Amino acid sequence: MACAQGISPTAVTCISRRRQPVYTGSNNRRQVHRFRAQLNQEGDDDSVFRLAALRASLRLQETHRPDPLFLDPYAGCFVSPESDKEIHLHQSCNYRLATKFIDDKLLTTVSKIDGVKQIVLLTDGIDTRPYRLNWPSSSIIYDISPDSIYSKAARKLQEVGAKVPRGSLFYHVPLESPNLVTSLHNKGFNGSQPSVWVLQGLPFVNLVNFADILSVVGHLATKGSLFLGELPVWLTKTESSTTRWMEKVFMGNSFSVDMINLNEFARSLGREEPAWVEYDYIHFVAQHLRFSDDQMEYWSREFQRIDGDGDEEGFEEL
Repeated sequence: MACAQGISPTAVTCISRRRQPVYTGSNNRRQVHRFRAQLNQEGDDDSVFRLAALRASLRLQETHRPDPLFLDPYAGCFVSPESDKEIHLHQSCNYRLATKFIDDKLLTTVSKIDGVKQIVLLTDGIDTRPYRLNWPSSSIIYDISPDSIYSKAARKLQEVGAKVPRGSLFYHVPLESPNLVTSLHNKGFNGSQPSVWVLQGLPFVNLVNFADILSVVGHLATKGSLFLGELPVWLTKTESSTTRWMEKVFMGNSFSVDMINLNEFARSLGREEPAWVEYDYIHFVAQHLRFSDDQMEYWSREFQRIDGDGDEEGFEEL
């Protein structure tokens, strides 16, 4: 990744928290193994792919509308004749609005990042954003998704000639990786540089799965980085208030969070098709409030160097 060379750590003016323990490989490996074991035990590749293909069918429908919210020229390669039979109106309306919101927020945020732009997509394996969005130069896109689903999708996309824009790089990181942090680092992810994280389609089994993902984002994302997307409503059933649950879970992991109202977003677009309340997802934009592990390691070394220089100067004076 030549475009990522020569990058200096993000400048910060102060350290506002005590240094946290580094996210060790053993602890991270234990958490992600748990995520993987539950998916393999309770999830089913066919059902996950079927649901992912249904989402692709919704994107294809939107693409063919006279006034589409977005275009997905590659969605058709995942759609079977049976897909349309399972689509409900409220699913279509909400999913299309959510996808439009995520696309717009993602591109707006990325365009404000100087230098290398790191985007991490947490997906169902057939997210076509790496190919259909107009990424700015020096964008590095990482897809974290079930490996078997991604492999099927990659073959279909290759058959139709899908390619990421020139000047951008794209890497797949299997969700089943024994250590997602290490896997991202091995692909070139730089925890000292800003990143944007998007969650849409990633299969969850329980709240522990989401906690694992939040932990990974929290240890890799620089302070101020955004994490946005949608969460299944059933995750919040442990609290009587969805808002209280969101604040508790995100603030507990050092994120501020705003919930997005799709009805208001639809009105901002001048659309007469409000989102239906039956949609089973919560839409959010969260901002990371802590420094990443890489940032903390960098500043720890800097403080040690400054302290060492000070000791040497004092010795010379004596």
